[in-house]
Amino acid sequence: MPLPKRRHSNQRTRKRRTHYKLSVPEVGECNRCHAPKLPHHACPSCGYYGIGEKARLIIAIKEKHKKAD
Repeated sequence: MPLPKRRHSNQRTRKRRTHYKLSVPEVGECNRCHAPKLPHHACPSCGYYGIGEKARLIIAIKEKHKKAD
């Protein structure tokens, strides 16, 4: 397997790595409960996916119970 004859400079390495970055995910609004959700995913708040009459329940969300002190 071939090996490099000389070491790459820091500048050359850093120029190559400028495209290695994270992107901010797009966050939309649920049409049913108006909670923030990712596009093309079921709503984590209400569990529905879709718009209007075509919306259907995908995830059964459990109710959180508060502890009585």
